[in-house]
Amino acid sequence: MPPSPALPGPSGDRPPDVAKRILPPNPRAAAIVALSFTLVLYLVELADVILPGDLDHGGILSRRLSGLDGVLWAPLLHAGWSHLFSNTVPVLVFSFLAMAAGIGRWVVVTAIVWLVSGAGVWLVGPAGTYTVGASGLAFGWLAYLLVRGLFNRSAGQILVAVVLLGIWSGMLWGLLPGTTGISWQGHLFGALAGVLAAWLTSRGDRRARAAKLVPGGSLGA
Repeated sequence: MPPSPALPGPSGDRPPDVAKRILPPNPRAAAIVALSFTLVLYLVELADVILPGDLDHGGILSRRLSGLDGVLWAPLLHAGWSHLFSNTVPVLVFSFLAMAAGIGRWVVVTAIVWLVSGAGVWLVGPAGTYTVGASGLAFGWLAYLLVRGLFNRSAGQILVAVVLLGIWSGMLWGLLPGTTGISWQGHLFGALAGVLAAWLTSRGDRRARAAKLVPGGSLGA
């Protein structure tokens, strides 16, 4: 009779669960990606200073079809150097940590946050105002990092979330309206998108793991 399929044993021969990593598997590559993305933000701001016109008009203009394409460009634009400086450290740290499951996973999470946060701003943002900045991405990555451990049932990731919350808890005030010139809508929808990304990716991981299980199998001849 044909041999039974081999399944991982109960001990240390089971491969590590990539979804529960707390640091990128290739820190150097992750650092290069995070630094490269941040460099792009600085180059875009430099171009905005040098070139005639105002690139910030490529941002999100809420509830106008002419401003819908700003969803694609708004995270790359900033309202001056001080705006960009305030986003730099969160972008570097959160984007790096969000690559814990690999750069491919980071691309998926970033795409979800990018589009959902932008769409939210376009729907409910202030009329007649252009919204720009990478803070929506920063809030999305932070929210993803804060909740992924709950979905993945990972004590290590929950511990990282506690540390991040202790350091950047002040950012959470940005989710509330009241500060002039700050898009709380971008922050809020970015955070909601981060939670959505954590749920979707963890659900996909569970399905992938379930598909690899072969019930009743053991090593035999």
